[in-house]
Amino acid sequence: MAQAGIGVDIVEIPRMEAILERTPSFASRMFTEEERAYCDASSRPAAHYAARFAAREAVLKALGIGFGPGVGRKDVSVTRDSRGRPQAVLAGGALKAAQEAGIVEVALSLSLTSGLAVANAMAMTSDTRPKPKESPLDERARIALSFREARTVLDELERAQDIGLVADAASDDGRTVRGDDETGSQH
Repeated sequence: MAQAGIGVDIVEIPRMEAILERTPSFASRMFTEEERAYCDASSRPAAHYAARFAAREAVLKALGIGFGPGVGRKDVSVTRDSRGRPQAVLAGGALKAAQEAGIVEVALSLSLTSGLAVANAMAMTSDTRPKPKESPLDERARIALSFREARTVLDELERAQDIGLVADAASDDGRTVRGDDETGSQH
């Protein structure tokens, strides 16, 4: 059975800033177009590039692999969901390794300080992935269903009681009536 993996990585922002200044092609070689657009539009591009680089390393650690043969520089990237939360995107060798390990999701957290970018990644299998909580609407629907089921049981008990009363009244008249006959017909 596959297990969850955890990875953490830290990148010094001044170091990333120096790399970006010294080697302008680094960003295009290492990061996707989407990542570059996001980082370049921010007030601290080097900090966001550092966070995405740390994310790559953290994700690969969580998967139990590293960059090298079969795993390319852009096989792990970072996107943002509709709420702005970072999400790991796997491709190529990283995706293949995740699939072979039964990984269904890689949760990602990025943090920045004035000088450091930190990334935490957790690779999860279907067994280790937290189960979604029921929304309040789901809970209300479940309670309503429970009440409907209880009402059905009560209705059936009332019908059974009514049939029993009919049977009792009929037997008082000297006729024989089966108590389980819902129509109350005589036999």
